[in-house]
Amino acid sequence: MTFITSDPGQGLRSRKRSRNTTASVHDCQVDLSKNKLITYILHSTKVYTCEVKTNYIQQKMIEAGIIGGTGYTGLELIRLLVRHPQVTISVVTSRRYKGKKVSDVNPHLFPFIELDYEDVDTKEIADRSDIVFVAVPHGSAMEYVPALRERGARVIDLSADYRLKRADYELVYKREHKDKEERNAVYGLTELHPEVADATLVANPGCYPTGAILAVAPLVKGGMVKQVVFDSKSGISGAGAEPSETSHFPNLAENIIPYQVTAHRHVAEMRMELPVNVSFTPHVIPTIRGILTTAHVFLNENMSKTHEELEAMYTQFYAGKRFIRLRKGLPSLGAVRGTNFCDIGFEIEEESNRIVVISTIDNLVKGGSGQAIQNMNVMFGLDEGEGLWFPGLVP
Repeated sequence: MTFITSDPGQGLRSRKRSRNTTASVHDCQVDLSKNKLITYILHSTKVYTCEVKTNYIQQKMIEAGIIGGTGYTGLELIRLLVRHPQVTISVVTSRRYKGKKVSDVNPHLFPFIELDYEDVDTKEIADRSDIVFVAVPHGSAMEYVPALRERGARVIDLSADYRLKRADYELVYKREHKDKEERNAVYGLTELHPEVADATLVANPGCYPTGAILAVAPLVKGGMVKQVVFDSKSGISGAGAEPSETSHFPNLAENIIPYQVTAHRHVAEMRMELPVNVSFTPHVIPTIRGILTTAHVFLNENMSKTHEELEAMYTQFYAGKRFIRLRKGLPSLGAVRGTNFCDIGFEIEEESNRIVVISTIDNLVKGGSGQAIQNMNVMFGLDEGEGLWFPGLVP
C-alpha cells in the first residue's frame, strides 16, 4: 500500500512505501466525499498524516424495506438482497408471522437474515428505508403506496396496481383503484425504459409480459409487425404460494392446463408496450419455475428479412443490455432457472410472413423479484447487474 505522508513539523510532502516497521494508529478519519481514509500514525517521535487512497471505502448501504415478505416474490427478494453487496434489508413485514424470525419461518434463508417479521405502520417503513419493495397481492399495493410516497420513499411495486392508468386498471381488474392520484409510475422494463433511473415509483412488469415484450420488441419498434400471437407456458409458482385446484399435484402432474385463453389480464400490458395487434394465451405446466413464450409474429407486407439480418437487428437493439442473451439455437427453461436472464431465439418460416420467436425467463427472478432489484440498481446508479450476475441452476 502506498501512503502519501505529510510531516507536520516541516510541511514536506513525500511518497513512502509502508515497511515492516512498528506503528500504531493514533486516530482515524474517513472522508467519503473524497474517497480517502485519513489516519494519524505515531511512529518513533513523529506524527504523520497519511492519506490512504482507496476505492474500497464503502458508501452508505441502501436500506431496503419489503412489504409482504412471505409470498414467493417477497421470499425471492430476500434471497437475492441478502447477497447484494450494496443493500441491507431494514424491515420485512408480515401480519401472520409478526415476531417470528424470518429464517425460522423460511429455513432456506438461515443464517443469512436475522430479522424478525414485523407489522408496523407504513410511514415507519418509509422512514426506515431508502427503497421499499411492495410484494403484496393485486389490489393491496394501492393501500401502501400513497403513504410511502408521501414520506419520500422510493417504491417498486411488484403488483399490477400501477402498471396501467387508473381507468384502464379498473376496466381490466374490475375493481376500484383506491389511490385517487394518477401517479406517474415508470413501467420497470429497464431494457426499454431507461427513465427508470429517475423514477420514484416503478411498476414492476408482470411475468408473462416480461418474456413476451422482450421477445418481439426489436421487430415491433422496427415497424415490421402486423400481428403477434403469444403462447406462454408457465411453472406453477406463477400462481403464488396459496394452493389452488390448479396447483393441486394430481391435477397438474403430467398435464398442461390452459386458462383465461382469450382474456388474461396481462395482455393489457403487452398491448400497452407493443402498439400492434396482440393476442395471448397462457398455460400452466408441471414445473416449478420458468416461462417459455412462443411468439408467432406476422410481418407487414414486404418486410421479410434473412436470419442474418434479424440477428443483426436484435444484437443492435439489445446492445449493452446485460440480461438479454441471444441464442444461436432455441432457448430452454433449464438455462435460465434461478437467473435474471431472458434468453431469446427465433426461426423464420420459409415462404411465409411468419417469424417464430422463443423467449425464456425465470418467472420469479427476471419475471419478478430479480427484475425489481435490477430496477433498484438503475434507480440508485449502481451497476445493473449488482447482486444479480450469476449463472443458472443445472440440473
